Amino acid sequence: MNKVALLLLALPMMGAAQDPRQIVNEVQKRSHADSEQYQGLLQVIDAGGKVSDKRWSYDRIGSHGNSKAVIRFSNPAEVKGVALLIVNHPDRASDQWMWTPALGRDRRIALQDRSTRFFGTDFSFEDLEERDVDHFDYSNKGEESLDGEPCWKIESKPRPGQRSQYTTSVLWIRKSNYTYAEIDNYSGANLIRRLKYKDVENVQGIWTARTLDMEDLPRKSRTILKLDSPKYNVPLREDQFTLQALRSG
Repeated sequence: MNKVALLLLALPMMGAAQDPRQIVNEVQKRSHADSEQYQGLLQVIDAGGKVSDKRWSYDRIGSHGNSKAVIRFSNPAEVKGVALLIVNHPDRASDQWMWTPALGRDRRIALQDRSTRFFGTDFSFEDLEERDVDHFDYSNKGEESLDGEPCWKIESKPRPGQRSQYTTSVLWIRKSNYTYAEIDNYSGANLIRRLKYKDVENVQGIWTARTLDMEDLPRKSRTILKLDSPKYNVPLREDQFTLQALRSG
């Protein structure tokens, strides 16, 4: 085959690689794991600079967007045992239940409450969901470097019928390894939360941000989540992701 023919074959592939949906889909594809587990240290920093530490464990099972996760606080004593069960769906928002040992009951988190903070952190209940790429429409906003890393800049908006506190999100995706560098979340024209992905390492073949830095702009507060010993494709059981398991701890 001559060079002209090879070039013509390559051009559609080059163009397709720049399609924003394909870029985000590649991020999802490369981060795929049948299960995930880590211990997390959270540093919650309020507007006055006061720092409080929390710890939680995170377990997830299932494919991306069709998965189940349990987050359970282990420290300090006043939040120990508080847990959240998240059941993610490929075609709609997740179902969520929170267990509070002090009250001895669980409650379903209503859709209208998903914008509230999860137990004193700067992550909202919605931020803890795992949404499929097909929940959103995407547009390419060019390329930009963050911290010296060339990135694609992509705007995402919830598709009609998909509910979200965010009307628009701007995604920075590293070109080197298809990982998120930053996500800016807007309500109308107002930037309300910014999530930065730092300390990216290759863990079992999956590029993983070991530090997540969530900033709540209106509150002027931040939560820094550090992942201890992240693991993928660990043996977990479906019965670990039920309301009964949530209550039993």
